[in-house]
Amino acid sequence: MAKNNYDFVIIGAGGTGLAAAMYAARLGLKNLVLGHSYGSELPIGGIITTTNVVENYPGFIRLTGTEIAEEIEKHAKSYDLVTIKEEKVIEVKKYKNCFKVKTEKVEYEAKTILFATGTKWKKLDVPGSKEFENKGVAYCALCDSPLFKDKIVGLVGGSDSAAKDALVLTEHAKKVYIIYRGDKIHPEPINMERVKANKKIEIINNTNVTEIRGTQMIDTVVFDKPYKGKKEFKLQGLFIAIGHLVLSDLAKPLGVKLNKKGEIITDKESKTNINGIYAAGDVADTPFKQLITGVAEGCIASYSAYEHITKNKVVAC
Repeated sequence: MAKNNYDFVIIGAGGTGLAAAMYAARLGLKNLVLGHSYGSELPIGGIITTTNVVENYPGFIRLTGTEIAEEIEKHAKSYDLVTIKEEKVIEVKKYKNCFKVKTEKVEYEAKTILFATGTKWKKLDVPGSKEFENKGVAYCALCDSPLFKDKIVGLVGGSDSAAKDALVLTEHAKKVYIIYRGDKIHPEPINMERVKANKKIEIINNTNVTEIRGTQMIDTVVFDKPYKGKKEFKLQGLFIAIGHLVLSDLAKPLGVKLNKKGEIITDKESKTNINGIYAAGDVADTPFKQLITGVAEGCIASYSAYEHITKNKVVAC
């Protein structure tokens, strides 16, 4: 097989993609993992590296997201058939009986493709949000919370991830306000109890941030309704945890079917509607998204790719 020809090209170097690479190698597939390929600036290991504590991955009672990502990467790299590169993919196209994957540096040929491209943070679309990015507006609590030591910060969102981010922020900030548009936040029960027990956290429900103001850094935010008699509220930082945007743009031109959210539609074997193309992890249309489920879907995709190649006797392009 030529240098730039692979049995399996995995676009996305998060936990899902790395696990898929490991399992593909066990099945004898020469594979390539391409990270930083889809508008996300996360390191190898993906979005789990921004999680402070992981307690729901079997076999590990408690460890950081970075630690578990490093273990999965180490496992993948233990196989000679796995190559991991930090290259930006700009196009994937069908060619004869396989595919061409073009990056800013080179073009690769692949018998099969896995989209494990995941998601990126959804931005808060209000005046001031763009102007104050990295000037008080932030998206990664684990990455940036040390910058807000002894400061008063807010966090917009009400999910389990938002609650965990708020708890991380309390390790450094003096006070953390969770600002949520709904009646009550909805984390997992254990994290709800942790939020309630933390005296640094205060929840502001049924409220939206409509503007962010400041000079060189954030000074205040504006609410859509008064809180304690005022719409303008003093904060020294604002973290955004309102969900993610699906990174499926590379799959769309191939005719891969997407749902209304932009997620890639897959079956229980991680197959898409296009033969030889698979999807797994947060980019796929599965309802329950966790590292453990993404890892499983990635391994299933590897097996499906192996079956496709062997049963159809797929040769190089």
